[in-house]
Amino acid sequence: MRFAPEDRAFLAALLAPLPRDVLRRLRLLIRPDTVVRWHRDLMKRRHARACAPKRRGRPPTIRSICALVLRLVRENPSWGYRRVHGELVTLGIKVAPSTIWEIRKQEGIDPAPERASSTWADFLRSQAEALLACDFIETITLDGRRQYILAVIEHATRRVRVLGTPPTRPRTGSPRPSGTW
Repeated sequence: MRFAPEDRAFLAALLAPLPRDVLRRLRLLIRPDTVVRWHRDLMKRRHARACAPKRRGRPPTIRSICALVLRLVRENPSWGYRRVHGELVTLGIKVAPSTIWEIRKQEGIDPAPERASSTWADFLRSQAEALLACDFIETITLDGRRQYILAVIEHATRRVRVLGTPPTRPRTGSPRPSGTW
């Protein structure tokens, strides 16, 4: 004979409070251990139902954060969702990159926009004010002394600046300079 889940629950609720020795003396169609197991399963399901979360998944993103993400995206159309995430992190706003991706997608904005491809020459022209190149030069003067020069060129103005040379000494035959700068 097979019991339906409702019958099992009813028998388990009815017989579980009884001590095991009383259960053993009763003439039942099932063993006492089976009743105890049914009761345990019933309690598990009841506990699982009571502890189940009311809503599944992530909580919704706060409207002000959504508005900020959309403002950043509209003001900076070449930024992808990872760049927007980085900017929000610097502002102290904790939100996942995938959330930003979802916000952009819901608004119909491509999460990874096509960026204007720039050439290396364009990049160097735009960064010329900040770029410097330096070189360490060794030369021998007219009177035979060895001199070391540290020079820097500014890319924007193409101006060469000599940053320093150590004091010169007469040539002694050793290939390396002795002394400090």
